[in-house]
Amino acid sequence: MLVIVGLVVAFILIAVFSNRATRNCRWREYPQGDQSRWTCIHCGAETRGPRGKTPQRCLRDTG
Repeated sequence: MLVIVGLVVAFILIAVFSNRATRNCRWREYPQGDQSRWTCIHCGAETRGPRGKTPQRCLRDTG
């Protein structure tokens, strides 16, 4: 019973503290020199940014 309560609490904490702006985004990095091309496999949005640092907001609605 204690394990079940712990799992429920863990899922609630993840839901509360996760970044809602990028919750559905799944970024893939394609390195190109010191910059990278980032593509979201969920919605197809693309952007460029520093190598190793995923975008911090969803780009789905920006065209």
